[in-house]
Amino acid sequence: MAVYRRTKNATNVPLVPRGNATDACVMMCSVERLTGTILSRSRGVRHGFFTREGGVSRGIYASLNCGPGSDDAGAHVTENRAGVMGALGFPAGVSQGLNTLAQIHSAEVVQLRQDLPAGRYPRADALVTDVPGLALGVLAADCVPVLFADPTAKVVAAAHAGWKGALAGIVDATVATMGELGARAERIVACVGPCIQQQSYEVGAELRQRFVDADPDNRTYFHGSRRAGHFMFDLSKYVTYRIEAAGVAGVERLEVDTYTNEQEFFSYRRATHGGEPDYGRQVSVIVLAS
Repeated sequence: MAVYRRTKNATNVPLVPRGNATDACVMMCSVERLTGTILSRSRGVRHGFFTREGGVSRGIYASLNCGPGSDDAGAHVTENRAGVMGALGFPAGVSQGLNTLAQIHSAEVVQLRQDLPAGRYPRADALVTDVPGLALGVLAADCVPVLFADPTAKVVAAAHAGWKGALAGIVDATVATMGELGARAERIVACVGPCIQQQSYEVGAELRQRFVDADPDNRTYFHGSRRAGHFMFDLSKYVTYRIEAAGVAGVERLEVDTYTNEQEFFSYRRATHGGEPDYGRQVSVIVLAS
């Protein structure tokens, strides 16, 4: 298991605790993020796999929900995104510069040369840039966030890999797009962030067959389930394999389960199993230092 660092950054955003808190119950919050060793060693790169801790959202969105596509109050999402930017060293109150996507479980990649206009979220699953100061983010609530960097070429990327996008080639497409900006695979390092882990991810035989049809060796990522006709899928390990197969210099995997760690992470599958009407999204961000 990769070694990661847990960091809490105090922000000036008031936090309403979970539960039946009232407007009068307010405290200063600490935005929490995990950082990988391999990216922390990359000069001129800042990154973070943010947890759900340290925001202002309430109820099922408590508290650092950064997903504008959720049914959470828009003002809360904006404040939460500003808190993330502050934790990465941007001026207090800035939220517009956190560039994210309308993710569609694809192999579509966007090259970004300037901040997206407020409220614009391109339909794709990865962002790539060589421009310092542009914060690239991907949202997740069980799917795999991956952050990439070529510190020599000064190119970074953020990708969202659900099973559909992973199978479709989002990793290869991201590495290829980085190459268009001068990156070389043999210099790229990547970190696979918190996501649903194999012990929590039961899938049907049809999904397994799609992977086996693509490559018979993909059987290794599926173990038998207690339920007949079902399998436990190691999506995190499969994405890591795809990164390694792309010829990168190094990759590490943070084996943190979003499904079982309810206090720290949102989970689409857990929300579905619990009958909840919606769910929050945590964000993972990478940026070239200015």
